[in-house]
Formats: sequence, structure tokens, C-alpha cells
Amino acid sequence: MIKVAIMGHGTVGSGVYEVFDMNADKIAKTVGEPVEVKYVLDLRDFSSLPYGNKFVTDFSVIENDPEVTVVAEVMGGVGAAYQFTKRCLEAGKSVCTSNKELVATKGEELLKIAEEHGVNYMFEASVGGGIPVIRPMLQCLAANEFNEICGILNGTTNYILTQMIHNGVTFADALKQAQLNGYAEKDPTADIEGHDACRKICILSDLAYGDKFDPDQVSCEGITKITLEDVANADKLGCVIKLLGRSVRCENGTAYAYVAPHLIHKESPLAAVEDVFNAIMIDGNATGEVMFYGKGAGKLATASAVVADMLDSIEHKDKRRRIFWGDGSKHLLRPLDTLQSAWYVRFKGAQKDVEELLPVESLTEPAEGVFVVQTRKLSTAEMNAAAEKLNARGEVRAAMRIL
Repeated sequence: MIKVAIMGHGTVGSGVYEVFDMNADKIAKTVGEPVEVKYVLDLRDFSSLPYGNKFVTDFSVIENDPEVTVVAEVMGGVGAAYQFTKRCLEAGKSVCTSNKELVATKGEELLKIAEEHGVNYMFEASVGGGIPVIRPMLQCLAANEFNEICGILNGTTNYILTQMIHNGVTFADALKQAQLNGYAEKDPTADIEGHDACRKICILSDLAYGDKFDPDQVSCEGITKITLEDVANADKLGCVIKLLGRSVRCENGTAYAYVAPHLIHKESPLAAVEDVFNAIMIDGNATGEVMFYGKGAGKLATASAVVADMLDSIEHKDKRRRIFWGDGSKHLLRPLDTLQSAWYVRFKGAQKDVEELLPVESLTEPAEGVFVVQTRKLSTAEMNAAAEKLNARGEVRAAMRIL
């Protein structure tokens, strides 16, 4: 019998135990023998649960038990989760995680430690919850150079935008509804300011381009400034607004990476992705565009991905998965200044200023002195310079890229 452990018994951690319990027979057939969760690490009291006897509060019990060969880290954060993951790997135990913050910030170090000790550090659940995307990148798409990755990577913000688009609900009210439905945390900052999506696009970029993309250096803009006026204007332009994480490879091997709201034409497959669903489009130089779609969060969906990694680690205990990226020393992240995009601009001021300062593709009749502008392609630096000049003559109320 194979023995495993779970570190953390929150939403995902309890889901991991549930998946092992309800699918025990299938899991045993997959790996060739039964798998038992020997320990669950958590400081809280869960003694009333049917498996309450499995709980421990001392990490060293797991660390020092040679029977435990694979550990799920579902604690979150980069404090204890980092220390415990590192110590498990150094003790010769594979670790599988859903912790996007830890993977994005410490992934290259932990992968190196895993390699040094002949074990696996796996993190399918860190991007897209139960949507398989990391394993396909490493296996099915391994023969490709990746030209672009673009996706709706956060279910909370997509739910909020869906409510604004279809029900005419303000951002504030849509956020409250998301919290009531359990889609948003009490403190929703990581979601609505784009930080969650930023960590995910960094992980995907790390894998795609082979070097670290630091979330602290990647441009990140959330959805808090989007209004119902912007939603209505986007509709008139044949678009919807979505928060996207995007990375684009350049000819010299560098890549743009950023998170920001975009206007997406309704014909795009991403435009139809609604509510808490996620979708990730990957453009390979051999495959062309492929898309991965599904629920990007949720107890059992995320737990399923964690358990799948654990089973993979069990099956490959004698031959570790080759996953790696650099420490950022290649400096692949390219400033957004030269990234070319068409833009949506909402501007209160004079038409002559718009026409003088922006390459106008289309311009609406003003409503209460406010123009809606669709530009031809211009660089981020050019857009920022034009916005600064426009603000000196009027007020730029919104500016978003159009894809």
C-alpha cells in the first residue's frame, strides 16, 4: 500500500481527501495498488470527522515518516508552505500543489531541489483549477515553440464581468453577489486587482519560455475601474470586456507578459466564456491555436488536478518528470512600451483633440461631451503619451486594448 499525506485541510485539502476516498478503487487500478492518506496536517481540530484520527499538527511527523512518499501541499501562501515543501523535497518526498503564489515566486528553486533529490514537484492545479493545461504544455505540445498564451484565468472577475454584461449590474453590486455565492473572498483584492491572474500567466510563461517571469515585475491591472458605460460601449463596438492574462513571444526570444482588461470581439471563442469558467488559448508554431476550457476553481475540480499529479508522481517515482525554468537571469520579460494594440478610449473633451492626438479608426457622436474612440494600432508608449496630452485638455475616463 502506498502512503501519502495532505498539508492543509481547507477547501482544496478536504477535496483532496474526498477524491482519494470516493475514487479509491479507480486510483488503486491506476497505480497498481491501494493508496492511503496516512496524515492530514492542520492546526485546527477536526477530530469529529470520520477520518479525524489522521490529523497531525506537527509537520515533522510527515517529514520523518519514510512510508510517506508523496505529499499534497494545499496550505496556500509562501511562508510555512514554502518551508514545508522544501523540507519534504529534501526528505525525498514528491510534492504536488495548487499553490499558485508559491509556484510563481519560488517555483524555479523548488524544482531544482526536487531534481537534486530525485523527486517531483508538480503543480497542474495552480493554473486553471481542474482544467488540464500544464501537462498538455509539457507533453502534448512539447514539440512546439509557443508564440502566445492568452486566457481568462480568474473565475471571480469573469463572473463579475458576466453580471455587468448580461444583467446591467454595477461592479460593486456584482462583487457583492460573487461574495454571497462563494466565488469571491471577503478580501477580494487578489482577484479584482488581477494579482491571481498575474501569478498564473507568470507560471505559464515560465513553462513556455524557460525562464522566470516575476509577478512583481509583470504589469497588472484589474477590473475595478470598469463601468457599465464601458460595457455598453464595448457592445456597440461588437465586443465584450474580459480580464486577460497574456504573454506574447517576440522574435528575439523575449516576451511581453501582462494582465489587463480587454475588449474582445464577440466572434472570439474567449468572448463566449462566462461566469466562473476559465479558458486558455495557446498558440504553438506547429499546432496553431488550441484552447483549454472549464471551471477554473472549485473544491473537487482543483482537488482532482492535485490528486492526478500525486498519482503521476507515484507512477514515476523511479523517473522524475523533467520540469524546469531559469531564475530570471535571462531577463526575457520585455517592457510593454513597444507592444502594438488597437485601443478603446472613452474621453471627455473636444473632438479636435482626439483627432489630433490619436490614430482614429472610429469615433462616436458625443454623449454629454464624452467620445468613444476606437484607434488603429499604436504602441503602449504612444498610447500613454497621447493619454497624458489628452488629460491636459480634457479627461481620459477609460483606455483598454482591443483584441
